[in-house]
Amino acid sequence: MKYFDNYPPVTEQKQGHQLGEEPYIQPGCIVKDSSLGPWTALGAGTWLVESTFGDYSYTAGNVQIIYSEIGKYCSIANSVRINPGNHPQWRVTQHHMTYRRSHYGLGEDDKEFFQWRRDHKCTIGHDVWIGHGAVVMPGVSIGTGAIIGSGAIVTKDVGPYEIAVGVAAKVIKKRFDDATIEKLLASEWWNWDRETLEQNFNDLLNLEVFIDKYC
Repeated sequence: MKYFDNYPPVTEQKQGHQLGEEPYIQPGCIVKDSSLGPWTALGAGTWLVESTFGDYSYTAGNVQIIYSEIGKYCSIANSVRINPGNHPQWRVTQHHMTYRRSHYGLGEDDKEFFQWRRDHKCTIGHDVWIGHGAVVMPGVSIGTGAIIGSGAIVTKDVGPYEIAVGVAAKVIKKRFDDATIEKLLASEWWNWDRETLEQNFNDLLNLEVFIDKYC
């Protein structure tokens, strides 16, 4: 993976860009203290802060990912937020001047408040699809192969290959039966190297063929 200490906004965008080993970062992105794998793409206006972003994963744009681990082959739709900030509702005022104090000339920022959010990172597995406008709250884990519906607010963990929708998000079904899920997880196809992926790509398009050959 390639580490970015502080990546400034991009000013140009190529049309029909071919992805490759170098991460593709579109205009207006902010990448700070984060690592991106090969064949990744960040859509315009994406924030990636103190996070890892696995091989072949992409965002559609206007996405915020803070203090999180994103697996490989993840599809993250427009306007998704992963690990959004909270406000201190236990204080007299929950205004962010109570933790972003330096902005208001009220002393140093509340480091303990920000550290809590770091300690409650989000973990997204491999091949996860997160729909438009979904929010994944601090501390939540989403398993490999899961689907998060558009507009969902995910407050609890979602297991592998589960489909969760709504506010607050609830699991409505699994993509496959338990035996199939176990086989797919055991295959760990997302760890194939590039040569193996190219040679066996068509097998990823047919579930029965894949299980017969690799499970």
